[in-house]
Amino acid sequence: MPDNDTVTRVSRRLRDVLEPLAGQVYFAPECHQAYEKLGFGPSPAMSHDVALPDGPAYFTSRGSVMGQVPGEVVAAAFGVFNPAVVIPAVAMGWERTDAATICAARTDGAVAQLTRILGPEPAGLDRAKEVLTRVSDGLGPEGRPLYAGVRSQGAPGSPLGDLFWLADLLREFRGDSHINAWVGAGLDPVEIGLLTELWLGLPMATYLRSRAWSAEQMTAGKERLQSRGLIDGDGFSPAGRSLRAAIEETTDHQLRGVVDTLGDDADELFELLAHWSRQIIDAGGYPRGGAADIGRTGRS
Repeated sequence: MPDNDTVTRVSRRLRDVLEPLAGQVYFAPECHQAYEKLGFGPSPAMSHDVALPDGPAYFTSRGSVMGQVPGEVVAAAFGVFNPAVVIPAVAMGWERTDAATICAARTDGAVAQLTRILGPEPAGLDRAKEVLTRVSDGLGPEGRPLYAGVRSQGAPGSPLGDLFWLADLLREFRGDSHINAWVGAGLDPVEIGLLTELWLGLPMATYLRSRAWSAEQMTAGKERLQSRGLIDGDGFSPAGRSLRAAIEETTDHQLRGVVDTLGDDADELFELLAHWSRQIIDAGGYPRGGAADIGRTGRS
């Protein structure tokens, strides 16, 4: 079995090279156009040549892998968003479409963008799918609702469709694992958001706004962290930095089986995935720089 340092190093590298490949589904123009045909709003804005997602379409499409569940379930699975926004957005979504239809549109749009950027069968595709399939086959669903939802959909059966599905599986597995870690540490969504901003070198209460929390809710969260001795002013206290590091390590260690199965194939796989992810970012299919870093919190 790999030691803890190896688990941390390999699992975080896998996270980084998989993120644009899986996360591009949230920025694909092909997805936005498909959702618009179902009655959702278009992409509301461009950010550095990347098309941002419509909120209700995002919540409904991503949640659709779990079936036609209510917004309360989607908010619970996503973890970091304000339920007061998620619940009505999903209710509106189910007035416009059903889970099977928008889930198919999600996959088709993701595959269409990958095909446009990478070509229909990029070199190394079969090898990457072979390794990713072996890695994902040993993962159980316990405590991981979004991973289980993606797993329940099954592989699409096309070359790039299967690659996207495998990448999405592992992204959601780590995301679910991350929520398990911070909930187990006794934090709520606002508190983990504030600590994660510091962890990523961002000012507090900046990126967290995109998760629909109000200024008052963020201020109250900051006060709770101060009262627990986890932040000092606008920065980490030693205890807070230690806790946030422990949460990331706990997330890493839930992927020990993944790292063990990867074994000596890790570097070969990472080279393939990193090449494709760079192409996706360069083509405007996934945010560059800081936005990619945000994906590392486990929930985009």
